[in-house]
Amino acid sequence: MAKVLVVCATRTGETLKIGELIAEGIRLSGHEANVMKVNAIKKETDLQGYDGLVFGSATYHGGMIQGMKTMLFLAEKAGLEGKAGGAFGAFGWSGEAPDRIFDTMKNIFKMNMVGGPLRLKASYLGGGVQMAQDYGREIAEKL
Repeated sequence: MAKVLVVCATRTGETLKIGELIAEGIRLSGHEANVMKVNAIKKETDLQGYDGLVFGSATYHGGMIQGMKTMLFLAEKAGLEGKAGGAFGAFGWSGEAPDRIFDTMKNIFKMNMVGGPLRLKASYLGGGVQMAQDYGREIAEKL
């Protein structure tokens, strides 16, 4: 059984809800998934020991939440190359944060990413629950 860490940067709690649904999809696939808020990650070693990592941030003023930016600088030193990965986030208008996180994970960290980032307005809208769980299953297939 593989272990996946889902890290969430959230303002209103919606990105955390989406992260929990992604983790549920990973667990339904037979793997272990832990969900943490981004402020719990203090050093790069907090990201080690996982077979996969999923990072999510709400989009705020066209970018990701500052805590996620800080965590990505730590992640650069964590040796994540080749690990399974995904990126997600909630948004109101534009939704750029998941794309920026995804590109960083793929191009800088050299992770084995799923097809693309998951962007949802909210977990409860337009089939969001199913989409988030399915995204977790996609990540599980990469493990």
